[in-house]
Amino acid sequence: MARLESEGNEVLLSASPCYGACDLCLDEARNVKAGKIIHFGHAEFMRVKSDIEIEYRPYFSELDWKEANKPLEKALKMLQQIKAEKITLAFPVQHLKNSERVKACLEKGGLKVKLGMGSPHIRHKGQVLGCDTQAVANAGEVDAVLYFGGGKFHPLGMPSSKPVLVCDPHLGDCYWITGEIKKVEKKRQGSTLAASQAASFGILVSTKCGQINLNGARIAKVMLEKKGRKAAILVANELNPVSLANFRGFDAYINTACPRINDDTEIYGKPIVNVADLKRLLELMV
Repeated sequence: MARLESEGNEVLLSASPCYGACDLCLDEARNVKAGKIIHFGHAEFMRVKSDIEIEYRPYFSELDWKEANKPLEKALKMLQQIKAEKITLAFPVQHLKNSERVKACLEKGGLKVKLGMGSPHIRHKGQVLGCDTQAVANAGEVDAVLYFGGGKFHPLGMPSSKPVLVCDPHLGDCYWITGEIKKVEKKRQGSTLAASQAASFGILVSTKCGQINLNGARIAKVMLEKKGRKAAILVANELNPVSLANFRGFDAYINTACPRINDDTEIYGKPIVNVADLKRLLELMV
């Protein structure tokens, strides 16, 4: 900030919530007539058509490798215990610069390590987002998945078809998370089943530049109405249970925005089904 100001720029800091690379502060920038947005912390998610210049600056985690090697050694032992030979390595963008060292360490331990590529808006092999863990599925046939990074948010979005091991260099620990992933999957299945009994649906659309899916919402409305259900499209920049509580006429929600909203069904008080699961929901309806 000091450098930018010393170059003659007026620098304003966005104080709005930010949920990732999909969530740029475009409205704020336009309202203050900013000429550029510098988005820190994430890799480019999508190329936004805008009159405002956008620059992504990922934040890369610097590790003390004397300490970081300890959970990696533990990870090797845990993978050996399940007789894993081929694994896929996944990580958030913050650990992009650490991924090659992690890969080399695992290969030195006798593992074959694969790096899959995610959906088109993913920029790097092995990189995962909260909304996109396709890199894991695209790695091919493996015995297990190793997620190298902090927290549970990203790995909880991964499929449980293979054992998932979290290697957290910040906590200095390793743990299996497959059981928790299966619980999340069962909760989503339960939400879909409950929503199949609903008579009316609120279809959620976010106006965040990387989340907006109005076409998907319109298709969902038509398909639900063909099944004899009532449906209306709700539009907001930030979807939250407090504002949605004003709409008392809906029995369930179809979510076309960030798919991880579905994780918080309990606080919304109604079943939430991601639009990607709409086909399954329609199959369950009588």
